[in-house]
Amino acid sequence: MEQFASGWKRNYYGKGDVTVYRLHRDSRVPADASPVFGAKVLMLLYGDAFWPTYTTGDNSGLIATDSMKNFIQRETMNFDGFDLESYCRFLATTFLAKYPQVEGIQVSAEEVPYAGLPGGPAFTPAGPERARARVEIGAPGTIIETVSGLHGFKLLRLGGSAFHGFVRDEYTTLPDLMNRPLHMWLDMEWRHSDPAAGFDGGHAARRARQIVRETFASFESGSIQQLIYRVGTAMLADIASLGEVHLEANNRTWDTIAERGDVFGVYTDARPPYGCLGLSLTRQSP
Repeated sequence: MEQFASGWKRNYYGKGDVTVYRLHRDSRVPADASPVFGAKVLMLLYGDAFWPTYTTGDNSGLIATDSMKNFIQRETMNFDGFDLESYCRFLATTFLAKYPQVEGIQVSAEEVPYAGLPGGPAFTPAGPERARARVEIGAPGTIIETVSGLHGFKLLRLGGSAFHGFVRDEYTTLPDLMNRPLHMWLDMEWRHSDPAAGFDGGHAARRARQIVRETFASFESGSIQQLIYRVGTAMLADIASLGEVHLEANNRTWDTIAERGDVFGVYTDARPPYGCLGLSLTRQSP
C-alpha cells in the first residue's frame, strides 16, 4: 500500500517498474557524474477527476498508465541532470503542466547503477546498494515531500565486532561474541529540514555512501545498534541540511563451519531468521 506525505487518498493510480537508461555516449559529463543514468520509476497520481473511473467506468479524464510509461521514457531525453531527486521533480512538474486534472503526483525512482571499466567506454553493473528518491508535488507545483536514500548495502567485516553482555535466561543459546566476522545489510533514508534542499545534485547520497563505508571499516562496535548510531550521527554532523535520518540493518552474520581462533575460519550463509535493527535520528533545534 502506498503512502503520501500529503495525507490519505481515497484513490490513486499510476505506473511502476518503468526502466529507462540515458547514455552520454561521448562520456562528456561532469566529473562526479556517470555517462550511464539508469533508473526504475514509479509514478502515482491522485485527484477527484479520476474518481468516475472507479464509480461508473467513465475514463474521459483518465491518463492511461501506458501513456505514463511513454511519458517517463521519452521525457528522460529532456532531463539534463544526473541525480534522482531532480529527475523525480522534473518528471512530476512536467507531468502536472501537461495534465491539469492531476491534483498531485508522487514520483519515486531507484538507481540502476553501472560502473566504468578502465581502458574504454565500457561499464558493468555496480552496487549492490542503490540510491533512491521520492518526490511528491501538488498543483500548482508545491513541493510536499522530498525523501532520499540508499538501499541494499551488503557489508562484511573480518573482525572488530562484538556482541556480549545481553540478557541471559532460559531462552538464550547465543554465546558472548568478542570478535566476530560481521556480515550485515543496511538500508537508509533521510529528509532535509527544507524539502527544497533535497535537490542538491546528489551530494548527500555521495557523502552518505562514503560515511557508511568509512564508518563500517574503521569503527569497532559492541553491537550493530551502536554501529548504525555512529553512521546516523555522522550523517547529521556532516550534512548540515539534513533534518532526519532513518536506518535499518539486518544481521546476516554467516554461520560458522570451523575456526582456528580469530585468524582463520570457514563459514556459510546465515539461516533465514535474521535480526532487524532500526534507528531514527532527528536534528534537534537550537
